[in-house]
Amino acid sequence: MTRNLLLNTDSYKLGVFLQYPKDTRAVSAFVTTRGNSFRPEVMFFGLQMFLKDYLSSPITRGDIDETEDIAAAHGQPFDRAGWEHILKAHGGYLPLRIEALAEGTAIRRGVPVMQVVNTDPLVPWLTSYMETALLRAVWYPSTVATTAWRLRLAIQPFLDRTTDDPVGLQPSRISDYGCRSTSSVEQAALGGAAHLVHFQTSDSLPAILQARRVYKSSMPARSIPAAEHGTILAWGQTQEVEAYSNMIDNFAEAGGYSVVSDSFDLHNAVTEIWGKKLQTKVRAAGGVLVVRPDSGDPIDTPVQVVAQLAYAFGTRLNGKGFKVLDGNVRVLQADGVSIQDIQMILGRLEGMGFSAENIAFGMGSGLLHKINRDTMSFTMRTSAVQDAQGAWRPVARRPSNPQEKTPMAGRVAAIADGYDIVTVPLEDLGSRENLLRPVWQDGELLVDWSLDEIRDRATAASQPR
Repeated sequence: MTRNLLLNTDSYKLGVFLQYPKDTRAVSAFVTTRGNSFRPEVMFFGLQMFLKDYLSSPITRGDIDETEDIAAAHGQPFDRAGWEHILKAHGGYLPLRIEALAEGTAIRRGVPVMQVVNTDPLVPWLTSYMETALLRAVWYPSTVATTAWRLRLAIQPFLDRTTDDPVGLQPSRISDYGCRSTSSVEQAALGGAAHLVHFQTSDSLPAILQARRVYKSSMPARSIPAAEHGTILAWGQTQEVEAYSNMIDNFAEAGGYSVVSDSFDLHNAVTEIWGKKLQTKVRAAGGVLVVRPDSGDPIDTPVQVVAQLAYAFGTRLNGKGFKVLDGNVRVLQADGVSIQDIQMILGRLEGMGFSAENIAFGMGSGLLHKINRDTMSFTMRTSAVQDAQGAWRPVARRPSNPQEKTPMAGRVAAIADGYDIVTVPLEDLGSRENLLRPVWQDGELLVDWSLDEIRDRATAASQPR
């Protein structure tokens, strides 16, 4: 796809420069989520990726020429003079000021996560022109980060009740297997990086590269060698034992290895091959065999596999009185599980006296693809315009329904209110700290968050209150 920033928008945005009052000098808008909530339920993440990948490169005369040609053929007007001004006066960097919450911050619905205003009075239309790209840059990674956060919060009580080290185990409970489930490598990178805010296991190399490059993390996630159906099927059913034995020979020394075990008969593989024929070899080789059931009932099957491995390999009781499989075996369930499935699996295991540390999960499309902008109802709203005298005038849409809340108007700030963050008019901020802090202005990145800093904030937001 084109890297031309002028074309990274909706067609109608080409004509917004003709639509403001003549004395308009600046337009301010903010990104938020519609609705209200009784507790923080949205996690902000991902703006820094857009700032580094898109806004850090200046526009060129070639971009302007290309956009002018397309606009003319497409039936839209084009402000060549305005873009030429940006090129000459600003070196091609967009004259915008962007304020945002710290990434990894948890907020209630309705609290702005970002505020944008043009810094050059000759191009007040620029704020609206960038709405499409900025909104998309925020809603998708923030929604994935929120989805991963919900998974984390759902799993944590089971870890707290049934494991000795809930904090240490939490980051390895959900792995990103969604690289193939996305529509593009960029989506895999953006969504996969959002998953890494909460978890530290992933098989998505685009996500790992994104986190390394954008968020200064030398290695944000770990993985282990894993078999796939094709490599097991290649041996044939009569040599299934040899196929599994080959995995032990090649990967046990790596510390852990995952083997999909339903290519022929899952029950036979677990009870007869892993549980009897190869049990001694698994123990002697060291490392952790991770048995992966990949078919059958998504709730019953992994629970049965844990019970079968317990019978074959034995268990120990941890400090909370729950059964933990022999240290050489664990289970991974990654066959289209949902958050509800995971809770049901962990609940059944707990009811049977098994610790949650016996099993981990992998997610793909459920984590990265079964969401949209309406999942959290993200929107970008123009809230104020500035006239030639420098006066700001608040603007807001008038609700058609008398019971509908009038949208916020004017320039806004976000302040801490105990454990929560609330919105106040900017003119009422006073001496209080504005959590919408400048992160970008006129081509310069003002804040460069690391993944470790973001993870610390997300962890703080995950603590019970």
